[in-house]
Amino acid sequence: MSDKKDLAKADRKEVILELSAAITSAVPWIGGPVSSVLNGLGVQRRFERIQGVLEGMTQDLRDFRSDVSENYVKTDDFQELLEKTLRQAAEERNDSKRRLYKDFLVGATKSPGSSFDEQVRFLKTLEQIDPDHVRVLHALLADPVDAPSITGSPRQTLMRRLPGLSADRITELVNGVDDLRLTNGLGRRLVVMMTGRGSADLRLTLTDFGRKFVESLGAC
Repeated sequence: MSDKKDLAKADRKEVILELSAAITSAVPWIGGPVSSVLNGLGVQRRFERIQGVLEGMTQDLRDFRSDVSENYVKTDDFQELLEKTLRQAAEERNDSKRRLYKDFLVGATKSPGSSFDEQVRFLKTLEQIDPDHVRVLHALLADPVDAPSITGSPRQTLMRRLPGLSADRITELVNGVDDLRLTNGLGRRLVVMMTGRGSADLRLTLTDFGRKFVESLGAC
């Protein structure tokens, strides 16, 4: 049994070294922080789950260059944020959710303007949502080019923009983002009939924090 444990540990260390080398080769300026965090995560049972996150992050950053970003990734704040994010990703079983963690890390690297405390708040919020919540947020931020000519309701707008989601599921998701203070009580007005333009322009239903949260994932 001891030999098997030693072999598993050796294999895990080899994977860490190979992954660190690949990332350093593709994006040298972020390789150091990533390697440091990986060495701390190597003992975790779900280590393999973060490989896709880091590989996706590497791909998204391969052709990106910024002096601001290169300086930011050398800070303690970035390394701690990277570690926190990878630890959450390591425990996440859903592939789509892990892609959100990847998007969050890419966004934090490319646009390092938020404070560390705000980034941690984004990360805690991300832990509580699923990808469908993010789909709703993006749908709310869409330009109102699909406004009906007469009247409509916010839920009807979301049903047009989110095909495949039922009215009940949309209601559940909207209530969820309301609870997280990402939207300002939209659930109470979801089925209210209003002008066509009003029912389609839902951009102001996001709170300031909600908009910043979506931006933290690399899109608005």
